[in-house]
Amino acid sequence: MGAPANDNGKHVHEEVKAAGFDICAEELESIVEGHDVKKLKFHGGVDGIARKLHTCTTNGLSSDNKLLNHRQEVFGTNKFDKAQVGIFLVFVLEALQDMTLMILAVCAFVSLIVGIVMEGWPEGARDGLGIVASILLGVFVTATIDYRQALQFRDFNKEKKTSIQVIRNGNRQEMPIYDLLPGDIVHLSIGDQVPADGLFLSGFSVSIDGSSLSGESEPVLVNEGNPFLLSGTKFVNGSCKMLITTVGMRTKWGKLMATLSKGGDDEIPLQLKLNGVATFIGKTGLAFAVVTFAVLVQGLFTRKLLEGTHWSWSEDDALEMLEFFSVAVTIVVVAMKNDKALVRHLAACETMGSATSICGDKTGTLTTNRTTVVKACICMNVKDVDRQNTGSSFSSGIPDSAVKLLLQSIFNYCGGEVMVNKEGKVEILISPTEPALLEFGLFLDQGERQASKLIKVEPFNSTKKRIDVVLELPEGGLRAHTKGASEIILAACDKVINSNGEVVPLDEATNDHLNATINQFASEALRTLCLAYMELENGFSPNDPIPLFGYTCIGIVGFKDLVCPGVKESLAISGSTGIPVRMDIAGKKEAEESTDVIIRGRSVYKNIKKFVQFQLTVNVVALIVNFSLACFLGNAPLTAVQLLWVNMIIDTLGALALPPEPPTDELMKRSPVGRTGNFIRNVMWRNIVGQSLYQFMVIWYLQVKGKTLFQLNGPDSDLILNSLIFNSFVVCQALLWKSSLFELG
Repeated sequence: MGAPANDNGKHVHEEVKAAGFDICAEELESIVEGHDVKKLKFHGGVDGIARKLHTCTTNGLSSDNKLLNHRQEVFGTNKFDKAQVGIFLVFVLEALQDMTLMILAVCAFVSLIVGIVMEGWPEGARDGLGIVASILLGVFVTATIDYRQALQFRDFNKEKKTSIQVIRNGNRQEMPIYDLLPGDIVHLSIGDQVPADGLFLSGFSVSIDGSSLSGESEPVLVNEGNPFLLSGTKFVNGSCKMLITTVGMRTKWGKLMATLSKGGDDEIPLQLKLNGVATFIGKTGLAFAVVTFAVLVQGLFTRKLLEGTHWSWSEDDALEMLEFFSVAVTIVVVAMKNDKALVRHLAACETMGSATSICGDKTGTLTTNRTTVVKACICMNVKDVDRQNTGSSFSSGIPDSAVKLLLQSIFNYCGGEVMVNKEGKVEILISPTEPALLEFGLFLDQGERQASKLIKVEPFNSTKKRIDVVLELPEGGLRAHTKGASEIILAACDKVINSNGEVVPLDEATNDHLNATINQFASEALRTLCLAYMELENGFSPNDPIPLFGYTCIGIVGFKDLVCPGVKESLAISGSTGIPVRMDIAGKKEAEESTDVIIRGRSVYKNIKKFVQFQLTVNVVALIVNFSLACFLGNAPLTAVQLLWVNMIIDTLGALALPPEPPTDELMKRSPVGRTGNFIRNVMWRNIVGQSLYQFMVIWYLQVKGKTLFQLNGPDSDLILNSLIFNSFVVCQALLWKSSLFELG
């Protein structure tokens, strides 16, 4: 038997039909992602989709867990597939793929074969086994660091919780976006990110930024004619109710994340800088290795010439040549060591840490995301709004007809909604910039909310800076209301309601008085809005444009934002470091996330500079010591195996010098580093050169005067001195790491 066909000739899966739903996830995905208006109409529009999903556009889904689990089994969850942290063995195998370790493995194999052939077991295997031990230790240290880092990133991502306002059982409630299901009714407003794919139900002035999906920065209007909302896009204006249709990996955003997770690893700016440093170290190390090998070989030839044995070569001479070669190769390996794992997952943090400006939305970021009307000029009378008193006390002295117009103007086109939450309290669903008006209206009277029918809405935009609506009045007739920037709305008025409630012409004196009121409100750090209305003739059609002029001014309201604690101090710190703070982006979440990651990025940048400074110091000392002593004394104080343990010191102590330190406020007092700024600054060069000279003098003195200083005699004196030099070198690195150290500049 074939599957039953739906209205569009498609097939509803048997399991979906058996589950009690009349539309499948694939069809919903096709409609919303494809912006398929034709299919949407076939299914009866948005209301038809809601019916087939067995949900109510007013009350939302039932909170019954059994029903919700059943729906989740059919349509999936609103979670994205993320790469799982592999087992420890996976990280070990990744570490073994390092080219430098492969070179060392070849050296170890050659050293074992030659050593055993020349000296037998076990004496001849010591150097080779030492190299193998250093390789294994290096692999396990690197794998452990990477594994712990992966676990930390996984735990960090788990901490990110985002909630959304949802209607279930007719009550508004806050819940994590991961619990959303097809059929849920959610409320979105300016600054919110769309949590899943879905359809516009109702709302006003909705425009979204879809640049995260399409790359187009121009906002897109969303309304009944274009009801499609895609996960990952962001509200730049307006508010609305939305019907969730597609969740999780079926959404447009989920598919994009899946595609990006398969992409290659592009190098971030910090990696480019590190690559430059690594290239310089590698070339320098190669040059030192070649010269060191040449000097050591030349010393051997010179000695044999003086001894007259230059035509006679023994096994000891061959082993000595092999040791010279091993030292040279190890110098190159140590110099070329460049562990990118420290920064491979930190592109966003590193980039944000170099930010030179902080862009934030004032409302919700610098302020408490709550505005309140504190003053109003109604019927030419300026009054303070004192919520200690009743609304009737504010309305006293204002004609009833003017109060009625004011309430009608507030309630019928704020784009908000008054709802009752689970506790039975009245709450307002509105964009963060408009609750003040609705609260002001509720303070005065709540009776006008559903008194009139909306005929047409022309939403707010940044060009005209106003919103216009047309109402059909209960007693008949049409009335237009407008609200927006005070200067613009007042300029559109030619009449005003006076203190007696009469509509009179707006003469020059009255106009000057209202403009002076606007300026007075502004001088008190209040934002202002002007409200006006116009009676329309019966011949007005919804297809006609709403008039722009000829209105009657109802009044001007002034409301203020409460500044968050600590804002003044934070702005002062940012300004002192040359980072200006701008009020240019819409959405408190973006601003909060951006400002939070800046300080984290600076912490990452600082710690990586510590590591590079430590690595450069160790490398410079090892290269200079072996090169200079090989040139002047004819032998290298640090053997190949010892140099490999130096390499381990760089890895282990370097990793310990980069703990996950919590960011401090002191980091924000540093000047930002641009993408083209110098990674190694003068202070770092001073530290590197100073430490290098100090360590070089210690090692040089021990090499030249060590036997006399410690009274070393006998056949083992050279071996003891060599061990003493190596241990002194290690102690120097430990002290260098312990002070990680000094100022980085």
